[in-house]
Amino acid sequence: TVPAPMSPSNKSVGSDAGSQDSGDGNAGPRTLHWDPDPSTLQLHSDSELMGRGAVRLGMSKLTQVDFVPREMVSYSKETQTPTEAMTQDEEITAPPPADDTQEEKDDQGEQQEEDTPKELTEEEKLQVLHSEEFLSFFERGSRIVERVLAEQVDVCFDYSGRDLEDKEGDLQAGAKLVVNRQFADERWTKNRVVTCLDWSPQYPELLVASYNNNEDAPHEPDGVALVWNMKYKKGTPEYIFHCQSEVMSAGFAKFHPNLVVGGTYSGQIVLWDNRSNKRTPVQRTPLSAAAHTHPVYCVNVVGTQNANNLISISTDGKMCSWSLDMLSQPQDSLELVFKQSKAVAVTSMAFPLADVNNFVVGSEDGSVYTACRHGSKAGITEVFEGHHGPVTGLSCHSAGGPVDFSHLFISSSFDWTVKLWSTKSTRPLYSFEDCCDYVYDAMWSPTHPALFACVDLSGRLDLWNLNNDTEVPTASVSVEGSPALNRVRWSHSGKEIATGDSEGQVRVYDVGEQICVPKADEWTRFVRTLAEINENRDEAEELANA
Repeated sequence: TVPAPMSPSNKSVGSDAGSQDSGDGNAGPRTLHWDPDPSTLQLHSDSELMGRGAVRLGMSKLTQVDFVPREMVSYSKETQTPTEAMTQDEEITAPPPADDTQEEKDDQGEQQEEDTPKELTEEEKLQVLHSEEFLSFFERGSRIVERVLAEQVDVCFDYSGRDLEDKEGDLQAGAKLVVNRQFADERWTKNRVVTCLDWSPQYPELLVASYNNNEDAPHEPDGVALVWNMKYKKGTPEYIFHCQSEVMSAGFAKFHPNLVVGGTYSGQIVLWDNRSNKRTPVQRTPLSAAAHTHPVYCVNVVGTQNANNLISISTDGKMCSWSLDMLSQPQDSLELVFKQSKAVAVTSMAFPLADVNNFVVGSEDGSVYTACRHGSKAGITEVFEGHHGPVTGLSCHSAGGPVDFSHLFISSSFDWTVKLWSTKSTRPLYSFEDCCDYVYDAMWSPTHPALFACVDLSGRLDLWNLNNDTEVPTASVSVEGSPALNRVRWSHSGKEIATGDSEGQVRVYDVGEQICVPKADEWTRFVRTLAEINENRDEAEELANA
């Protein structure tokens, strides 16, 4: 920097005062002239003024230099004590935004434009919506979201038991039959009749129900099979399957957790696979003389994990054995004919526990027949007469325990009765006649040796515990509106029971533990009960013959 000019009064004489001789005798006289501009300093000599222009000094460059002050470090106690918070006047203000803020915004805008996805055309959207990957993802994703939305959990449940004090009376009395779930769908079950029910052996929360046609919807498929889920509180089916003929029987394929088998009114056996995105069957049997050409009311998968077959029987008395890997033709077929005269019009079928050869069938003429699949006596072996109307349901004893009761079975009929039978005798052991209408179905409990259930046309569900009483049911419940209950099915645990009615409704009841859970002495008590039943039957026959 150039220092400010000194005052000329102390150093020289102004130009107005003339000249002053220098102390140097050799040099000519010099005169100092001050430029009237204070920012510059001019030195003038007589010779320079005469020979050349004046030299002007000025600032060419300005540089600012900051020197960091010396840091004084003090190790006194004051540095170890907390300092007071800054006052409002001492608060540090944020530095002003940099000049390149606008440039950053421009860069971000360009980046966002690059990240914006390309807008698909309508044709591309339709192509994505119909792609196999999207359909699979959407179906699975929507199913999971629906489960979460329908979940109802009591977050305020008190495990200390205080909430149960008000319900102590109800617990002591014991709720015998309580509706747990009710399944129906406006499109798929309205104006349809439930024709069959079955629980999944692999996934105990899954229940399949088959339905006949809806006469008010001629453009909808005639046959429908819906898989309902008990685990999640949602109102829509887990899977929807359909075909072009009414489904008269359906069931999960044992040892094949992904397959559902259906028997149709046209005689075809259809196979659905929940791994496929198709709702239509992945396999079906041909409509030919080698297979069924009459309605199939009975389908059942029997055998073991490594050797199993699908058994089907139609109303013309033809029984076929199929491999689930190939439904193009049956592996074996058998005509169920009684005394080589008339074919048995089969309406129901049941296999005893752990038996794949011997089975029982009910017919339209009210008779019950035992038959076997293989051997020299293949076909009908015995006839059991006692019903006065078509047999609607059959169930073999299935509760395993210390005593073998696999020779017992029950049958239901249009004659308003349920009858108890033994394969050791062609006469009924007992007839339960408390019902006041057609009895459509009956089934033994899978866990309790003396317990069975039945449903009738009036919409009543009855539970019979033969160790307690053989005259009246142990528990009963009637459905509101009195729709006909067509089917009944125990869960594999024996703690729930499902019913299907004539209006397409499926209801699942929780059975009270005091009914469904057997005591340790139930098997021995049932032995005594059967002995009493046999004695009473013999006495009644003696009185009738006397």
